[in-house]
Amino acid sequence: MKNIPLPDLYYLENPDLKQLFRIMRISIFLLFFCLFSLMAENSHSQNARVTINRSDAPLESILNEIEFQTDYLFIYKEDVNVKMRKSIHVSSKPVAEVLSILLAESSVAYKMAGNHIILTRNAALAAQQQKLGIAGTVTDASGEVLIGVSVLIKGSGQGIVTDLDGNFSLAANMGDILQFSYTGYIPQEIKLKDNHSLSIVLKEDVKSLDEVVVVAYGTQTKRAVTGAMETLDFDKLSDVPVAQFTQKMQGQIAGVQVNQGTGVPGQGMNVRIRGAASLSTGSNPLYVVDGFPIVGDINDINPNEIESMTILKDAAATSLYGSRAAFGVVLIQTKGAKAGKTNISFNAYMGVQNVPQKGRPEMMNGTEWAQFKKESYEDLGQSVPTAFQNPSQYGKGHDWYDAMLRSAMIQDYNVSVSTGKDKFTSSFVLGYFNQDGVLLNSDYQRISARANSTYRISDNLKLAFNLAPTYSFENRPSSDGAFFSGGGLLANATLTPPILDYRNEDGTYPVVVTTPGVTAFETPNWVRSIQDIVNKREAKRLLANASLQYEPLKGLVLKTSLNGDIGSNYQHNFQPSTAGRAFAAAPSAIAANLYEANNRYWSWLSETTANYSKEIGNHTFELLLGYTTQRFRSDYSAISGSNFSDDRIQTIDAALVKNNPTMDVQEWSMISYLSRVNYSYKGKYLIGASIRRDGSSRFGSNNKWGNFPSVSLGWIVSDEAFMGKLKSVSLLKVRGSYGMIGNNNIGNYTHYNTVSGNTNAVFGSTVASGSAVTNLGNDDLGWEKTRQLDFGVDLGFFNNRITFTYDYYNKITSNMLYSLPVPEESGFSTLIGNVGKLKFWGHEFSINSHNIVGTFNWSTNFNISFSDNRVLALSDLSNQLVAYSGIVSTISRVGGRIGQFYGMVQDGIYVNQSDYDQSPKAVDSQVGTIKFHDVNDDKQITYGDDESGDKAEIGNPLPKFTFGLTNNFEYKNFDLTIVATGTYGNKIAAAVEQGMANLDGPFNVMKEVKDRWRSPDNPGAGLYGKTTGGTSRERDIFHSRFVYDGSNLTIKNITLGYTLPANLIKFVSRLRVYASVQQAFVFSKYKYGNPEVGVDFDGNSPGALLQGIDYSTYPVPRTFTFGLNINF
Repeated sequence: MKNIPLPDLYYLENPDLKQLFRIMRISIFLLFFCLFSLMAENSHSQNARVTINRSDAPLESILNEIEFQTDYLFIYKEDVNVKMRKSIHVSSKPVAEVLSILLAESSVAYKMAGNHIILTRNAALAAQQQKLGIAGTVTDASGEVLIGVSVLIKGSGQGIVTDLDGNFSLAANMGDILQFSYTGYIPQEIKLKDNHSLSIVLKEDVKSLDEVVVVAYGTQTKRAVTGAMETLDFDKLSDVPVAQFTQKMQGQIAGVQVNQGTGVPGQGMNVRIRGAASLSTGSNPLYVVDGFPIVGDINDINPNEIESMTILKDAAATSLYGSRAAFGVVLIQTKGAKAGKTNISFNAYMGVQNVPQKGRPEMMNGTEWAQFKKESYEDLGQSVPTAFQNPSQYGKGHDWYDAMLRSAMIQDYNVSVSTGKDKFTSSFVLGYFNQDGVLLNSDYQRISARANSTYRISDNLKLAFNLAPTYSFENRPSSDGAFFSGGGLLANATLTPPILDYRNEDGTYPVVVTTPGVTAFETPNWVRSIQDIVNKREAKRLLANASLQYEPLKGLVLKTSLNGDIGSNYQHNFQPSTAGRAFAAAPSAIAANLYEANNRYWSWLSETTANYSKEIGNHTFELLLGYTTQRFRSDYSAISGSNFSDDRIQTIDAALVKNNPTMDVQEWSMISYLSRVNYSYKGKYLIGASIRRDGSSRFGSNNKWGNFPSVSLGWIVSDEAFMGKLKSVSLLKVRGSYGMIGNNNIGNYTHYNTVSGNTNAVFGSTVASGSAVTNLGNDDLGWEKTRQLDFGVDLGFFNNRITFTYDYYNKITSNMLYSLPVPEESGFSTLIGNVGKLKFWGHEFSINSHNIVGTFNWSTNFNISFSDNRVLALSDLSNQLVAYSGIVSTISRVGGRIGQFYGMVQDGIYVNQSDYDQSPKAVDSQVGTIKFHDVNDDKQITYGDDESGDKAEIGNPLPKFTFGLTNNFEYKNFDLTIVATGTYGNKIAAAVEQGMANLDGPFNVMKEVKDRWRSPDNPGAGLYGKTTGGTSRERDIFHSRFVYDGSNLTIKNITLGYTLPANLIKFVSRLRVYASVQQAFVFSKYKYGNPEVGVDFDGNSPGALLQGIDYSTYPVPRTFTFGLNINF
């Protein structure tokens, strides 16, 4: 081996050269790296494959998807039509191949240049696609022209409707697709190949004509229904945001009055179907969720869980619910999945609530009230206290009503997922709702979930399971209620003198405030009280349903189900020593007190039904047999205590005074048998009959069982040959029904003699404890029975583009449940029994129309209902019933209407001595006091309830008619919904004025009182008397000045939405944003805000006897929301 010496490259050791070579090496490396990367990238792009499944999508959105799956970037000018709609279904195909398929026979050409794809306008094809004048005629299968058919150029938003002769004409491109659609007909699409005249024949959509609706214990085609019922499709109402599902019923259905009596967070509506047909048991309908009659609160149900709602109104529709159907039935069908692809949706809204200025009590401000007090002292001839000698020093003062209010947030979020395979389908809804109250320290939260699943074990065996847990929490310091009471914090705040401040100079809140010059009362600081009082409630609930359905032979369906409703309610009410709740003589210490209650309940229902349907030639039969059992139990316990040494320790152990706990158990059970038979001949002659037999533990041993039958007839006249010439009439059906339904809404142990163990007896000088009967039982106690006759007509015009429904009903309720007086010798004052007879009747009209169809769509739903009632009979001991609620009284007389306001009729003021001497007067009348009308003309004024007194019927709380109007507008991607409701003829007793017209107390009063009587020379407006005597007549005697006209028109909801075009969104199939306002406008003469107040006495007994009374309820806010709907 030869050694060869290397040259001495000493110059490479030069540091500057070494640095240069290092830079060169790095640069060369980076250069080759980039070149190889570009080569790899180009190679990757040229071999890129995509998977796309799009139908009738804008070309632009498909190009965006290609960009997302690859590194390509599309470049094109404005003259390239990327708005055209295309369909393509490819899997792992090269981009070039996809583009060739996608752009075939279009006016767009493409060229690939590296990572860029250049789109250009194909001039040759574009020339072929110049606008053509297209004309044609649209008819049905019989050759009759169709008026108002929508003709749209697919994907363009451009279109027209056919004229009176069925003709149309418009400009379109060659290759465009025309879409023809008309209510009740199958939509049709035509691709333009030339400009020849088109003759389009649309076929009837048999499926739409035979729409299936939910009925009692099953489903039925809408054409075959012979009862009075209506269905609400919640999908069509899904774009209207609501907090409670009953809000979606407002203004939608004739004969159904839905009122919002209070604005308490989380509270639902008062729903009344065809009037209040009971004296004392309330008038709420029966709610049935997925076949399960619900006991208790329905506000737990998330509106987003509901798919449809059917309202059953007459006996034929409701009789299968027997003894619980007297006030109508609401069938709720929750969302279930359908076979097909997985669907995901997200709905959310957020907003703010405020109490409008209009409708707030108009009370005196600081200067006005001080002037009022100054004048009162002057009228009494007394010296004016220093505090009132200079009224203007107080300015406007402080608005205590406003201080109790706030702007409050509301928000709602829901996620829905549905999926369906061949044998298994499932739907899941998760929701969160949070509503802060407009009254301080009030709020409501609800977390809900629902899972509905169906598994088809075999072709004739199906298993279904529904599960719906709910948790709700609320804090609600007592706000509703009368003045002076311990409950009405808002009402009492309204009375607080405006010269008083609810806040100290350092920003803290005093416990009480003292009026200058007044020592008789101390005023709690209501603003502090409402914030310090804790009244929290927690509710947990689980609704569950499992069913097994078996079809052993065609037409025979056997079904058995088990339903459960398990829940608990907890209440913690703590009033600290810093929170007063009532006016009191000063000084008085406030004792802290605590009340805690727990209630657990469960209800289960077992049902087994057999349903058989058969067609034999022109004859169709359907038979239903069923057996059900239901049982309910609740366990209630409560304890209270007072005098706490430390307000921060809010447990019963910390109370120095502990009261005895209370416990209560409530149970009832029911067994029922039911059957229904339906028959039709040629699909146009219809007859149905049903019966339910109920046995209930609530009634006496002599009346535990009741039978509730019904029969109905129907005739589809439009199917007769003689109607053939009336082509504009698409449906004419007449129907009638008669049946009996019941009401079992009474106490669970009313028919028993009940014994109390807290009764003492005296033997000589010895007091002995013992037990005694405290409630007299009645073995003959039975059901309230309502016999109802219904006659209806259903009309459809122009293939049901316009539909009209009319119903007349007449229902008589007998054996009404009420407390009857018994002889004093019995040792009791009353006995619950069946008494009297009440008649309700009415007319219902509804019209649905598609006014304009095309690019601009406009549809209208209008309904109006007239109703009246008469008391036909009462007990043998009396021909009238007088009921009281505070100062308000009502009367129900045989031959008259139920629950009429009953009081004195104000006839001005005793203006002067001459007027006083010449007018009838009461023992407490004076010059300057209000004058009452001498109703019985006996020259004197007396206040008795019988004929010797001067009370009269001074108002009807029930409306003469109610109405609803909904308009839906659509223009391209915009939608607008306006919902309005109203009543006419109803009166409201504003018991709220009892305190606000208290002329001689240390309280604030209405501005109207400024124009009161002060002297014969200054008599005022003739409404309010003097402040120096006889003032209790103003406050404590119910009279006509308290009664207002409650007629109203309320714009319940305005919602404006915009659905984003498909080409602007990725990864979602639909995205809609909207703004909405609830309780937008109220037009009414009633000046205290909510003309819907007091319906059904806020949902509680005593039923129809005491309606329309306003004791200062929680104000109903106006709500502004912004939201979005997303479908994936």
